[in-house]
Amino acid sequence: METTKNDLTNKAKHFFKSLSDYLDTKLLFFGSVQRRDYVPGHSDIDIDIFTENEHATIAKLQHFLHIKRNKFKKTEWLLDNISGNGYKVKYKDENINAEFSIYNERFKEIILQKHISKFDLPFIVSVLLCLLKLLYYKLGILSKSTYIYLKDKLLNDAIGTENDRFIVLEET
Repeated sequence: METTKNDLTNKAKHFFKSLSDYLDTKLLFFGSVQRRDYVPGHSDIDIDIFTENEHATIAKLQHFLHIKRNKFKKTEWLLDNISGNGYKVKYKDENINAEFSIYNERFKEIILQKHISKFDLPFIVSVLLCLLKLLYYKLGILSKSTYIYLKDKLLNDAIGTENDRFIVLEET
């Protein structure tokens, strides 16, 4: 997960390498950048960061990304009846569109297991995701809320993880 199945631009590769070096930790890529439904220039790049000290990592991310603390959202999740929390922040500039998830190291195994389970989707789910992204990104005929709803349905209900939840609780 330190590399992506889809190729990133040289600027993106440099950005993520520099960030990984600055944080002195691995960035673990998941989501569409690891699947066939990634749309360069449209899909965001999802990254997990696991750490012993979430608040110190957030402070470093704030500095590196030049963003305010209130952009970080506290999250809670429930996976296989195990719950935990973490933080998310979206970052976008002219070269990068990313969403970072910051979790305590103790949650690494279960979070990675869930993300990896969505790397190789059933063929029909992959086709439907590609069609959905065509309708949203390229043709612009779906609203964002409809797109997110349908994408979540495909990624969760269609592959049997409908009871898993990631919820944004509040801004921190």
